[in-house]
Parts: sequence; C-alpha cells; structure tokens
Amino acid sequence: MPVSDDRPFWERKALTEMTREEWESLCDGCGRCCIVTLEDEDEPEILQETSMRCRLFDPMARRCTCYEKRTALVPECVELRPDNIRDLSFMPPTCAYRRLAEGKGLASWHPLISGDPKSVETVGIAVPREMTDEREVKERDYWRYVTGERRR
Repeated sequence: MPVSDDRPFWERKALTEMTREEWESLCDGCGRCCIVTLEDEDEPEILQETSMRCRLFDPMARRCTCYEKRTALVPECVELRPDNIRDLSFMPPTCAYRRLAEGKGLASWHPLISGDPKSVETVGIAVPREMTDEREVKERDYWRYVTGERRR
C-alpha cells in the first residue's frame, strides 16, 4: 500500500512537475516583478529599480490586468516559467519562484503558509500601492524615478 505524502505540493514537487494552477498559486501578489527597472549603462547585467510600476499592474488587486496577454502588450515583461526561473537572477530574493528554485522553501509570510492573502502587505514585502504608473512619465524622465535599489 502506497504511503501518502501530506506535505504541501511545493515541498514534494519540483517546479517542473507542478500543474499550472499550482505554479500560479505560488505568486504572492507582491508586485515586485512589476516594478519598472532600468538597465545600468555601465553594467548591463545590473538593473536599477524605479518607483514606477508596470502599466498593466493593478495596485489595488495586486495583479496584472491583462495577465494572459502581458508579454505581447509589454515586450520587456518576462514570463516566469519552471524552465527559466533559475536563469532569472534579477527576480527579488523574496520571490516564491526564486526561493523554491534555490531550494529555500516559502517564506513564513507567504499566503500559502500564513493563510492570509494580505500577509505580503503586512510584512512590507508588497510594492506600495501609490507607485507611479509608468504611463504618467515620459520615457526620457524614467531615470528621475530610480530608487537606488539594484538587482543582478
């Protein structure tokens, strides 16, 4: 008789073994991957965060408004997939996808652990709702919104 494994799916499955529903449920809604980043001219592998959010990010719902078409509408949007997450080192270290790819497990505040969908806001991981929509800024002025946060 097979032994049942009561561990949650993210502890017993590799990222590549997850169903689409399981994969999508790993997103905590922090919005950090929807922050507009600029490539450093001197060090192209470095991205500088801004205080702007992607035009498709809904700060109240904490979700993309056009998720299925996002990469067509925003060509610089990177689609997170089980087969590419290990290569996306620029993702925030708090990202559940990155954490699992690095073998760290989910953070204690993650909604799948805490049971609270707002826990990402409570602990201060979520991007501020007041971030500037990138459509409100001329591209030549993006540099004025650089926050100093850098990602590799």
